[in-house]
Amino acid sequence: MVVLALGIMGFLLWEEHKVHLLGALPWLILLACPLMHVFMHSGHGGHGGHDDHKGGRDE
Repeated sequence: MVVLALGIMGFLLWEEHKVHLLGALPWLILLACPLMHVFMHSGHGGHGGHDDHKGGRDE
């Protein structure tokens, strides 16, 4: 009975707020770009090259 009530409430909330949620989707995609940049580079210290050498030069 509770699952049915939650399902109905979820459906009604989706129908009433669908325009607002879908309107924010482009902004959420743009927000994902800097977040992916920070997490993929492990912060802003990871721009100096992606090699495993600690010396910095290949010989």
